[in-house]
Amino acid sequence: MHTDLLVWIILAPLLGAILNGGFYFYNIKKRSLPQRLFSLIGTIAPIIGFIFTLIVFINMVNNNATYHQTIFTWLEVDKLTIEMKFLGDNLSIFMAMFVTFVGSLIHIYAVGYMHKDEGFGKFFAYFNLFLASMLILVLADNPIILFIGWEGVGVCSYLLIKFYYGNKENVLAANKAFIVNRVGDFGFILGVITLFFAIGQGNLSFTSIEANLGNASTELLILSGFLLFVGAMGKSAQIPLYTWLPDAMAGPTPISALIHAATMVTAGVYMVARFHFLYEGIEGVGTFIAYIGAFSALFAAIIATKQQDIKKILAYSTMSQLGYMFIGVGLGFYSTGLFHVFTHAFFKAMLFMAAGGMIMAQHHEQNIFKMAQHRVSTPIVGFCMLVGVIAISGIPPFSGFFSKDAILGAAFHEGQYGIWAIGMFTAFLTAFYMFRLYFILFVAPNKNNSTQYIYTSKTITLPLLVLAVGAISAGFLNLPEVLGGHHLVDTWLAQLDSKELHMSHSTEYILMVVSVLFAVAGIYAAYKKYANFDIYNPESEQGLVANKFYVDEIYNIVFVQSAKKISTFIDKVVDEKIIDNFIMGSCNQFINLGKVVGRLQNANVRFYGLFMLVGMSAIFIYLFISLGL
Repeated sequence: MHTDLLVWIILAPLLGAILNGGFYFYNIKKRSLPQRLFSLIGTIAPIIGFIFTLIVFINMVNNNATYHQTIFTWLEVDKLTIEMKFLGDNLSIFMAMFVTFVGSLIHIYAVGYMHKDEGFGKFFAYFNLFLASMLILVLADNPIILFIGWEGVGVCSYLLIKFYYGNKENVLAANKAFIVNRVGDFGFILGVITLFFAIGQGNLSFTSIEANLGNASTELLILSGFLLFVGAMGKSAQIPLYTWLPDAMAGPTPISALIHAATMVTAGVYMVARFHFLYEGIEGVGTFIAYIGAFSALFAAIIATKQQDIKKILAYSTMSQLGYMFIGVGLGFYSTGLFHVFTHAFFKAMLFMAAGGMIMAQHHEQNIFKMAQHRVSTPIVGFCMLVGVIAISGIPPFSGFFSKDAILGAAFHEGQYGIWAIGMFTAFLTAFYMFRLYFILFVAPNKNNSTQYIYTSKTITLPLLVLAVGAISAGFLNLPEVLGGHHLVDTWLAQLDSKELHMSHSTEYILMVVSVLFAVAGIYAAYKKYANFDIYNPESEQGLVANKFYVDEIYNIVFVQSAKKISTFIDKVVDEKIIDNFIMGSCNQFINLGKVVGRLQNANVRFYGLFMLVGMSAIFIYLFISLGL
């Protein structure tokens, strides 16, 4: 029974997507279906998925079991066998638990946020499909099925980013996300192909791959591990394939929350953890992953310090926090990196949803300085925003402190002091730019003496409050021994063979204190600069950093414009002047030859008789000469 539930975890949101999509098409003509129907289907479907996941989780706890469910054999050619098969082990169910839980809360929130939108039914069809794709990804038994979910979340992100396609900028943002992710996905599929030829086995299940790694050469394993991580660079927005993520804010805020908290961007971290058995044997690639994560975290944090769009600030914070996660999994502390994925899901979903509540209250204004100039009172939204800001800044006992501190401790333990130093400075910047956001929105003085109270729907406030509880308390699930904990998450994910911290308690205490001091210093710096900031004169927020180091412009020149020039050259020179001229020139020669030959076929019988006489005469002359007559 519990084995059969694996596919129903996926089918619940998938059927929701199909039903909402069908009803939406019906409603285009009839306009007779109430919005409540779409919202009921859209919210109940992920909740059912969560309930099924919870049942499997409880059964796994009680029986210490791992579940496999084969739906059918998809492909069987020579040595290659691909099965549509799902895996319910500790890692996949751990991911599915918070993906469905946080995803369900975001769906409920979306009911209030998208209320009366013309595309309400279509939005929930895409939304359910997005969640189903992520669940295919995390429950897949082999990398080919994982890739189906991998591509599914990419397609859904494209559909949702350009949801308001009447605006050209939204369409361009969706195209950018889709194309940049295709670059990474090409690396991913090449990595899987390399791994297939390296191990020489046709069964591509993760269990089979792990069992046959000894058949592969180290060189091919290194190449495969690197190519797989290229896919993670794109999906999880790491240097250099990160430029799509800030532009993805063009979509409605609920999709921003879903992308950044529970789906898509965490897929790269999950994939590296799923292939832990591969990266354990190629530690050099793991170290490379950790450094990419560290530099991505720092780079995104620097850019976030000068952004003015509330959603883009949060987008860069996601990229930065993903960098921390890659530090963890890159150094072999897989459960530690995934623990940060877990805590991040709560406070990042809450931050985006709180930002969405404020955006709604201010008639969809997203510039933080303009929002501050027309400040409104939204007590619950403001409280949840503060909780999220504290959590992401790494202040104990909020969840972000425990997960981020564990990653920094791992870097220090491994002797990667450069990564540790980058992580610490990034922690300072994180606290600085997040409290910059809070102080500008809620503290900096404005000329509007009367603050208007704005009522916020319960479908928005209740999910926020639930996430606030998670943002405050989720860190205690993996409390370190030095603080009296039992590493529950690490214990649950023991299958990953993660490295363990072996440091004295005094060293751990010192590292925690240093981490907190860096965060407090960031908060203090933000307070000194922005608590009394002139929100009507934000010109000082311009410059190189505010323009994101012009990376988009550089990419545009190096890749987009050069591709256009190459395409134009191929079209105008190679195609028209070389290929077309050659083909048309050849055609013209055949035409001219045909005209010459055509003169011989003029329908004149006497002309034909003359040619026959000439021909026969030539034959007789040849025979006479050749026979010597």
